[in-house]
Amino acid sequence: MKIDFSLVTRRTFLNTLFGGWLVAFMGGSLYGLLKFAFPTLGKEPDFVILKPDDFLNIPANSVKPFAWGGKLGLFFKHSNGNTTALKGVCTHMECNITYIPQDKKFYCACHKGWFDENGKNIEGPPPKPLEFFDVTVEADKLIVAKKGIKVELPKA
Repeated sequence: MKIDFSLVTRRTFLNTLFGGWLVAFMGGSLYGLLKFAFPTLGKEPDFVILKPDDFLNIPANSVKPFAWGGKLGLFFKHSNGNTTALKGVCTHMECNITYIPQDKKFYCACHKGWFDENGKNIEGPPPKPLEFFDVTVEADKLIVAKKGIKVELPKA
């Protein structure tokens, strides 16, 4: 059986093919651009499990970074030996913060925000204090969890 005429012309077929390729290309480019512009969007974890040997033995008045989802987490050992964990991003625009040991302060270089060693905003544009986490040690695991989250690990 031979068809005398086609329902789709060559021009319509090629235009549809090119248009589909163009839409796919632009969609992929837009997705990549949005992931670059907003890299930290998404759900943060309720807790993370770390190796105690890597974090509990750091020197006093120092910090050690860890991954908190797509953001920076900091494990902080105070001068008196107490340890805490906090989210290592500024509360102003979520730039990463650094700890200045000689000043005993956290510093955000994006807009010159300062926090004391207890996380209280003391200078610059940050609107609220840093977010601290609960830290517990169970067997050979260091558990860093959001405040108020109860973590129950399965028994092996």
